[in-house]
Amino acid sequence: MREEAFPSFFKDVPRIATFDPLAQFLGSVEKGVIKFSYKQIVKAAGHSCPTVASAYLMSFKALKTLYPDTLPVRGEIKVAFKEALSAGVTGVISNVISNITGATKESGFKGINGKYARHSLMEFEADINLHVRFTRLDTNQSVEVSYNPNVVPPSPRLQELMKLINSQNVSEEEMKEFGTLWQERVKKLMIDNFENEEFIKVVL
Repeated sequence: MREEAFPSFFKDVPRIATFDPLAQFLGSVEKGVIKFSYKQIVKAAGHSCPTVASAYLMSFKALKTLYPDTLPVRGEIKVAFKEALSAGVTGVISNVISNITGATKESGFKGINGKYARHSLMEFEADINLHVRFTRLDTNQSVEVSYNPNVVPPSPRLQELMKLINSQNVSEEEMKEFGTLWQERVKKLMIDNFENEEFIKVVL
């Protein structure tokens, strides 16, 4: 079967390396080291968009700050969100962050003999200043992160194409153009604005 074809810029997005003690214990991954690529997160989410890109880069930058000299430990990171789970795109963002950190609300793994639990590590409607707070359970150190994908506005052409799509009066070429323009915006966010604090801001 032919491999999936993804936009070429996916490979240029830095991967997120983590250590998963549960994966090591169960022999799932050698030495418990799990590296996430943006492509893998897109597969899990089912799409690539400014929201998924923002969640990925918020995780990347927050974990780099929290773990400057060692790998982030999956299952030992608590994540709090300012908004309710049902508000806006919070659910989409929380799913991406859950994949990377292992943190879940009540639905996660209950653990083995009191170890490796993943549940109750997510909180919503938290009293925090920015969009998301990441906390290390071993040190209780936290960082808060905000995101603003509007630093790269969508192409005006996208709105025109969306009207054609909604009217079901769209050609195959126009559908392809829509997808290309959509991913061009994601690329501008993830690659061109990777260091832009107006896009992703981390505060200790």
